[in-house]
Amino acid sequence: CLLAYVQFIMFTSALRKMSTLGTRGYKVAVMGASGGIGQPLALLLKLDNRVTELSLFDVVRTPGVAADISHCCTPAKVTGHVGMEEVGNALNGCKVVVIPAGVPRKPGMTRDDLFNTNASIVQGLAEACAKSCPDAMFLIISNPVNSTVPIFAETLKKHGVYNPRKLFGVTTLDVVRANTFVSENQGMDVNNTNVRVIGGHAGTTILPLLSQVPGAKFSEEDVQNLTHRIQFGGDEVVKAKDGAGSATLSMAYAGQQFTSRLLAAISGEANVVECSFVENNLTAAPFFSTPVRLGPNGVEEVLHYGTLSKAEQATLDAMVPDLVAQAKKGVDFVKNM
Repeated sequence: CLLAYVQFIMFTSALRKMSTLGTRGYKVAVMGASGGIGQPLALLLKLDNRVTELSLFDVVRTPGVAADISHCCTPAKVTGHVGMEEVGNALNGCKVVVIPAGVPRKPGMTRDDLFNTNASIVQGLAEACAKSCPDAMFLIISNPVNSTVPIFAETLKKHGVYNPRKLFGVTTLDVVRANTFVSENQGMDVNNTNVRVIGGHAGTTILPLLSQVPGAKFSEEDVQNLTHRIQFGGDEVVKAKDGAGSATLSMAYAGQQFTSRLLAAISGEANVVECSFVENNLTAAPFFSTPVRLGPNGVEEVLHYGTLSKAEQATLDAMVPDLVAQAKKGVDFVKNM
């Protein structure tokens, strides 16, 4: 009888824990919510039951976006905030802030071409976050991520509120593309495909670790073609849209994927591992995308990327100086403000 009673107590305790994890909710802000990434990202986050308040901010049209999304029958309350005079209200009380704000890529543009405009936007939002929600988790989507993440970090440092465990560059789109392209190439179930992608989030700084894909059999040509397609998938979309846009929908999907996984980890789900561009000392670069174990406080553990093939090691060796230079560009931008 005593054993049965103990088992009953353990069972009901587990149920209460599961119920708590399932209903725990957070305020999440999307900064740049009226844009090509922001709108579909906000819509997808409205579907996440862990989001109890969805705060949408932009410099134009946010009330309309908020009104539209608020009609979707999911529990999250939606608020719209327009203009920098309302940025504080948008950010107050946020647990997670997702930042896709900035100008999109156009045909012929590199991520460096985006730097001057987007650097100022990200720096301004970092200032606002430092004042209104310094303890939040910050997810940077705005390109060029290799430089905007260091900009955000340096701005928070200026205010004395930088926590490296709570700043993430969202590189999930590279993983999403890798999973899609590899599963198609190998005839695998995409739902069970998980390709690690390390490095940065621009061109040849993106390194899919194809040598580590379980059960895959790639020819040398496969490796070359897949690697190039994953690295330059954004160019493929820009060209296909014929100048009318960039990779907004797939980026919104990837942004929601990472945000939801982070929310799950914050809520107490164990063993949540995702690739992200975070501060670490795995290479000479101050920020580097690698598998990260997530938890209630953000980064719980930075994981090593494992053994590389000769070709992958050569790509890694070649990219690190670029990552160092791109990070320095972001740091210098803040120092010279």
